[in-house]
Amino acid sequence: MNEAFLHYVWKYRLLKDNLITTDCVEVEVDSVGEYNRDAGPDFFNAHIRLGSMQWIGNVEIHKSSSDWYLHKHHLDKKYNNVVLHVVYDHDREVLLENGNTLPTLQIKDFIRDGVWERYQELLQPSLSANIPCIEHLKDISQFYISAYLERMATERLERKSKDVKDMLAETKNSWEECCYRIFARYFGGKVNALPFELLAKSIPLNLYAKVRTSPFQIEALMFGQAGMLEADFADQYPLALKQEYEYLRKAYNLTPIEGYLWKFFRLRPSSFPTLRISQFALLIARSKSLFSKLLEAKKIEDLMSLLDVEASDYWDNHYHFDKESKARRKTTGRVFTISLIINAWVPLLFEYGSHYGIEKHKDMALSLLEQMDTEHNSIVSLWADGDLVPGNALQSQALIEIYNEYCKKKRCLECNIGYKVINRK
Repeated sequence: MNEAFLHYVWKYRLLKDNLITTDCVEVEVDSVGEYNRDAGPDFFNAHIRLGSMQWIGNVEIHKSSSDWYLHKHHLDKKYNNVVLHVVYDHDREVLLENGNTLPTLQIKDFIRDGVWERYQELLQPSLSANIPCIEHLKDISQFYISAYLERMATERLERKSKDVKDMLAETKNSWEECCYRIFARYFGGKVNALPFELLAKSIPLNLYAKVRTSPFQIEALMFGQAGMLEADFADQYPLALKQEYEYLRKAYNLTPIEGYLWKFFRLRPSSFPTLRISQFALLIARSKSLFSKLLEAKKIEDLMSLLDVEASDYWDNHYHFDKESKARRKTTGRVFTISLIINAWVPLLFEYGSHYGIEKHKDMALSLLEQMDTEHNSIVSLWADGDLVPGNALQSQALIEIYNEYCKKKRCLECNIGYKVINRK
């Protein structure tokens, strides 16, 4: 037994009828009050009827009555307005500052049958259960789950938009610079997100306006700032890049990031940072105002067309400088482009709408997710064991959010699916 569970029972009224205090006074709960996550009583402004008396005040919840003194509430004036002490086990009387006995409701015999057992089942799953409620998902209506997934997708966007806010503050409220850095981060993927972001920070967006804007010049600038042009090359192309970069470095007093930061190990060749840098260079070269161009896009197809870029010709038969490989065009591809829209553009668009109070942009962000194919990754696959298969990217994003923020953290009591499982008849 723990207080989190007791809070849950009280909050969601999971008690039987005919409640009585420890001194045999009938209890009727008109309102459980407002749940308080900060210091002070657990529930504010509860409406409680004790016998013939109506009380409006606070409720404090403990495992044992004696916890009132253990937690030193008797010394804290914030607890003087408590009108009901809800405990699992009543082991001693509690006196308020005025000397009156605090009315106490012992609930261990009033908790609805099976609630505690189902709660334990969720929080103490088998070792193989990555999602505690996985075996019960089929018992929950699809309508209920769909509605909850939409809510969770919005919650995920609201949480991810905090990163956008932080980046916006860092770029002094420049949406173009913010967009540039966030897209750089996601061009790096999970493995190279940090060096890609450092690369973008080392080349302020306004610097591109000062250099010639052909893909070659931008590629030279990026590869040079990435610390990838330090070697003695045999191929003509990296030699030309190096020569161009040396000029730019001296002209603009540039300092490259450390080349050792880039990782190739266990990456698919198509995701090597060499290719991603070349692709990102082309994106920047042809989209001088990337944020504005993305904002103008009205359809998925427009976004895909803008973001689907290919590496320069040299990379048709290379993955590394000076190492020839089998010839093939190195485009970002549909899967990667969709990932960019989901992880970079949609949170940007959502936060832009929130920042300026433009609901159509927030709605567009959610609509874009609904229009895109579902993601296929290890987290989404876990839900398939419960026959929960997302129909689009909005639902797959929601499932990722539930897993990361609720399942992994054992926050079943705060999850609507967990609520349904615990309270099933």
